[in-house]
Formats: sequence, structure tokens, C-alpha cells
Amino acid sequence: MIKKTVAFTNPVYLSLKDKQLVINIPEDSKISKTIPIEDIGVVVLEHKQITITHALISALVENNCALITCGDNMMPTGLTMPLEMNTIQSERFVCQLEASLPLKKQLWQQTIQAKIRNQAGALRYLHNIQARNMLEWANDVRSGDADNKEARAAAYYWKNMFPQISFFTRDPEGFAPNNLLNYGYAILRAIVARALVSSGLLPTLGIHHHNRYNAYCLADDIMEPYRPYVDVLVADIIERYTDYEKLTTEIKRELLQIPTIDVTINENRSPLMIAVSITTASLAKCFSGELRRISYPEL
Repeated sequence: MIKKTVAFTNPVYLSLKDKQLVINIPEDSKISKTIPIEDIGVVVLEHKQITITHALISALVENNCALITCGDNMMPTGLTMPLEMNTIQSERFVCQLEASLPLKKQLWQQTIQAKIRNQAGALRYLHNIQARNMLEWANDVRSGDADNKEARAAAYYWKNMFPQISFFTRDPEGFAPNNLLNYGYAILRAIVARALVSSGLLPTLGIHHHNRYNAYCLADDIMEPYRPYVDVLVADIIERYTDYEKLTTEIKRELLQIPTIDVTINENRSPLMIAVSITTASLAKCFSGELRRISYPEL
């Protein structure tokens, strides 16, 4: 079942009753809506005047819901996740912690190959660019991406991704549509982190990323091949909106559909949120020695 992504952009009072998220509008106590907790996968809290009860937070986390909080600029700044959601979590922690460096390098090689191929697929889908050079770079990625083919592919990819925008560069602090990409990637990161916890893995311990201040290094690793799906959605948005300098409610509503994007994984069509769970489950089996390859989608 696809879990709902719910965003709150106005002042609301959020509480829990009978395993339901209860939404009350401060201006009118008669307005009340409910959503079953079990149906929710991601909650985004944007407005500064949102009040949420501890009982609701506990219920959301216990049901493996990713709770995202936003800062003054309405961009995601925090992510709350459950501590455990898998019956054999300790066993999988051990496998993950004992993973050898060669295995991590091989897994990163697979991850970058999948990312570059999906970037090439995005260019082909959007602009009919065949990008055979990118496919060659993907094939040439060595263990651990020792030659940094990821950066080479990224330079070509971003140069061609938004042809209507002169001199576009991917920079989290840069001009639009970087703001749309930032928001979309934050939603994607939460989806991946949630799936990692469900698979009994530590989202902090990455196979490549290892920033000491980053609590979601593994999520940042595994989301890489999924980024092009967000890029395609952003490209579609800027084609249809004349003004995308600001993240309007309408644009955010479209970006919040990321969990339901159709992707192809293991030759089957699946919503992105389900596909991510397939990916993280395969990663857990790679750590345990049951599999040799991570299941990634193909764009």
C-alpha cells in the first residue's frame, strides 16, 4: 500500500485520537479532519504556528512515518525517524557494521552506475538526447568510483538538463530551479531513510558518504539513482509554470507526489515509495551475503 505524504502549510493543531491524526483549524474549532495513522508515510510541518502533541509524534514514529520539520525559509531542516522497525534489526546491524571495504566499494560502484544510467535516461526522456557518452561512463565506473565518473557525468547532465535556463549549475544555494530540486530531494531523502529503517539498517552508516555531522549518510547514498526522477518532475514543473522562483503551495503539492511516481524496478512498474523499499531490502541482503547486487530502478 502507498503511504500518504501530508504537508501542513498553515496554522493547525495536530493531535491523536483513536489511532487517527486529528487536524483542527485554530480559527474555527468546528473544522476538524482525520487521517488514519497507518495510511501516512511522510508528514511535512512547514508553518511556525503548528502545534503537535507528543502522543501524535509517538504514534507517527511508531508507525514508521518520516516527520519532516521546516525552517524559516520553508525548506526542510529536520527529519525524525523511528529507532527500530525490523524484527531482526540487531542481526542486520551486525552485518552492516561488519561489511568489508571492498564490498562497500562494489556497492558504491553499482550505485553510481545506476545513477548515471538514470541521468542518461532522463535526458533521453526529456530532450531526446541519447547521451551514449554517459552510458559509456557508467560502464567504465570502477570499484568505489575511483575515477570519479559521477562528477564527469554530472557536469554533462546539468549542462543539458534545463536547456531553457542559461548557464544553469546545480547548487543548493543557487538560483531556481535549485530551490525545487532541494525540496524534492528532501522529500526523497525522507522516503529512503524510512525504507532503510524498515529494512533494519542504520541510515547513519553509509557505504560512501561519511560526514560526521550527517545522521543519514546511507540515505544519501541510496537515494542517488532516484534523484533523476525528481529532476524529471522539476523539469516538467518549470515547463508548465511561468514563475517558479518561489516554492508556491501549488508547486509543493506537485513535489509531494514524488512517492507515487511510477518507476521500473526488476522489470516491473511500481510507485517510487514501494521501489525504494525493494532497493533497501536488497541492500540488507547484500550486507548479509544473500545477494551481490542492489536492486535499483531503471529510468
